[in-house]
Amino acid sequence: MRILGIDPGLQCTGFGVVDAEGAALHYVASGTIQTSPKDGALLPERLKILFDGIGEVVQRYQPGVAACEIVFVNVNPQATLLLGQARGCCLTALVANGLSVAEYTALQLKKAVVGYGRADKAQMQEMVKRMLQLPGLPGKDAADALGLCITHAQVARSVAAINKVAPTRARTHAAYKGGRNY
Repeated sequence: MRILGIDPGLQCTGFGVVDAEGAALHYVASGTIQTSPKDGALLPERLKILFDGIGEVVQRYQPGVAACEIVFVNVNPQATLLLGQARGCCLTALVANGLSVAEYTALQLKKAVVGYGRADKAQMQEMVKRMLQLPGLPGKDAADALGLCITHAQVARSVAAINKVAPTRARTHAAYKGGRNY
């Protein structure tokens, strides 16, 4: 299973691609899609850059499924609104490219990768590097995106094991321990 992880952000959206074969994880690619108001781009143009960038990543790496981080409310309402628009753009790009999308909170991501829900960025980077046997530390946003791939691979294995014992139906919408999976 090839998984695309997306860590949404308006200025910097991280992406990661990982192949999961059973418990084995293999790094494929990672990077960021960057937009900046300094370049003179207005919000709609910046959202189009994100949309097109994710489309390019999907076309190049052909993932079978995507995982995206669920963002939470920040202190600054304007920043929260902008981040929400960037996240919505990312989700739309994934679905427009035919991918099913699983969503995980930062707490779920950190628990799955580091084992501690309040882990900092440096701990995430180091654990992603170790788990994927990378030669160096990935960037912060790329590390979170790769962590989403790792999280989804773990969840998919667990769900597959459960389904062998007692098949379940996919929900059209629901909350699962604070995260969403459609």
